[in-house]
Amino acid sequence: MIYESLIYSISILGLAVLIDLLIGEVPDKIHPVIYMGNFISKLKNYLPATKTSGLLIILATNFTFSIITLILLLITAYLNNWLYVILASVILSTTFSINFLIKSVKDIQKDLNEDIDKARQSMSYLVSRDTQELTESRITSAAIETLTENITDSIISPLFYTTIISIPFGMIIAIPCAVIYRVCNTMDAMLGYKTKELIDVGCYPAKLDDVLNYIPARIAGYYMILSAYILRYDYKQSYHVMKEFALKTPSPNSGYTMSAAAGALNITLTKEGVYQLGYGTTELTSDKITESIKLTKVTSILFIVTILLVYFIIAMLLL
Repeated sequence: MIYESLIYSISILGLAVLIDLLIGEVPDKIHPVIYMGNFISKLKNYLPATKTSGLLIILATNFTFSIITLILLLITAYLNNWLYVILASVILSTTFSINFLIKSVKDIQKDLNEDIDKARQSMSYLVSRDTQELTESRITSAAIETLTENITDSIISPLFYTTIISIPFGMIIAIPCAVIYRVCNTMDAMLGYKTKELIDVGCYPAKLDDVLNYIPARIAGYYMILSAYILRYDYKQSYHVMKEFALKTPSPNSGYTMSAAAGALNITLTKEGVYQLGYGTTELTSDKITESIKLTKVTSILFIVTILLVYFIIAMLLL
């Protein structure tokens, strides 16, 4: 029974990754994250801006989307195994985003090479800082920060939770849990700001996101160092910079991958008035975005290969 469940897990994960890499995001009309965002927004507007409301939003949104996902998977598993595998793969693919994350940063790089004002405008959609006066080096820094920070919550975390839950319980439980992770991350993205409007209602969503990303962020940092070694970047500096600067960001998690990348690329990543990561001396030009994309790709591949190896090893032991 466990062996069969592992084979399903391997098939679903492999297909989900292929869907993400070859097709990308599912259309907005059916994308769960769009519905999550709308649901969270309506609850936020309906409830008072208190910490209790934040807790209610967490409970209501997680319950709603995890139960819907579980029911859909149970129905399709009952009807047809192939239908179940396809639906499970599609749903799982919406909980992580390799293709979209890399494409977003590539688009910034393309704009930067064509017109800095266009790049400033594009960058404003991805970061919370004011981009109107950003120089080429600051835009490059912001792009690399965005890319490397989001390795954790866009790739490593959802796949990490899918794996550790699917091994004992199977994908039919793991995928709703991956959806729960995506709900929590979406709540943090929408509510987790220390503005007058959101500081109370966003308190618990932000703390929950920090807790969920705590272990994956550290795993992602070490995988990035290993990727730097494979790519013949400065992996030793990557390690030392991560150890020194990982906790110098407002988030307890985002600094791990950002500082590891800064060390690997021999650069300094700077968000004015917030943090400065690394002591690299290399000039921040758009070419560094290309290197950071390579680093992200290898980090993602290594982590996915590790997951598949874990599945295969356990499956072989059960034969």
